[in-house]
Amino acid sequence: MATRTSGLQPPAFSLVRFDGSYFKRPGVRLLGGIDEAGRGARAGPVVAAVVVTDSSCRIEGVKDSKQLTAGQREALYDTIRREAKAIAVGWASAQEIDRLNILQATHLAARRALAALSVRPDLLLTDWLKLADTEQPVEALVKGDARSQAVAAASVIAKVTRDGWMRQLDAEYPVYGFAGHKGYGVAAHLEALREHGSSTLHRHSFRGVDWFESEYRISATLEDLLGEIRKGGLKGRVPEEVWLERGNLLPDREFEMLSKAMRMERGAS
Repeated sequence: MATRTSGLQPPAFSLVRFDGSYFKRPGVRLLGGIDEAGRGARAGPVVAAVVVTDSSCRIEGVKDSKQLTAGQREALYDTIRREAKAIAVGWASAQEIDRLNILQATHLAARRALAALSVRPDLLLTDWLKLADTEQPVEALVKGDARSQAVAAASVIAKVTRDGWMRQLDAEYPVYGFAGHKGYGVAAHLEALREHGSSTLHRHSFRGVDWFESEYRISATLEDLLGEIRKGGLKGRVPEEVWLERGNLLPDREFEMLSKAMRMERGAS
């Protein structure tokens, strides 16, 4: 085991050594590292990931996802999935963020990730996310993604997962350029908001979004579905069935819009 550790290069070695101090505690055989991606974005979900490691886990090259290129993160994503004892992802939608606030929505995403785990860690380490009401004790670390291998691995999983979703959603909302900026408040995104207004994917409680317009631009898929409803193409279907087939990662509020349109169509027929 010492040979494998000595083969790691900084900062990976220091992250492994940091986590090693926790494995010396009585009863700690599995560590769960938790981190999030997307807290500061103006659009899309906030995503949390939990990565479970044991004392033998060594992930070459892992560090805070913000210090890695997109290509490095993608390569590490596969390595982490191979080396970790367990991985799970949870998220909270833009609508949940607007309703709860971003901090509480991040906690919700983390709890959902924990609930999806196939194994239970003995201790949770987070990047300063002070989770409450968990089965395990939690230690919220300052700059945890730069100190702990498990937290750094979680930061990569969360970032790669969310970035992939935002690239898929770019085709649903092509005027905003989500594939490039992933929903963050860069100049091009703010300019698109000024020109086109906000969408159902945006966080309307965030600064820079509903300064401009309160009419929400819908996804291409919902626009197609509403067109089918007007033509009578979805008669006899239920919203949940249609949504499972077509909705995928689309916002919660769009399911509500679809359900309302289908109810109105049934009432009119």
